[in-house]
Amino acid sequence: MTQTEIDSMRQRLLALKKRLGDELSELEDAALRPVGGESSGGLSDVPVHLADLASDNYEQEVALGLLESDEQILTQINEALARIARGTFGLCENCHRTISRERLEALPYARYCIRCARKLEGSAPE
Repeated sequence: MTQTEIDSMRQRLLALKKRLGDELSELEDAALRPVGGESSGGLSDVPVHLADLASDNYEQEVALGLLESDEQILTQINEALARIARGTFGLCENCHRTISRERLEALPYARYCIRCARKLEGSAPE
């Protein structure tokens, strides 16, 4: 990759990092807000209906799942920025070959070329 392309990728990664940071803040608010009763705006500590409580719990679980996923992506973005700083961005961490431009366009924080990624996914325990 040329220095211009690497700079462009750095800018994309920084923009994605900022967007995810904003989303994480919103998800934390949703995931950590109290469920049911007075804490959620009701008049008593007892939820109005069990279905409401179940719905609130479900929404909170979804928010926690999204929060965890976004945190993992944010970690991968930070690692990609560190690879740019080290001069190893765009190289597969497994085979050390160049990661295709198409793959990096689709997934700018990719650590592996598509061939190694497929191998690693296939060998992952279920």
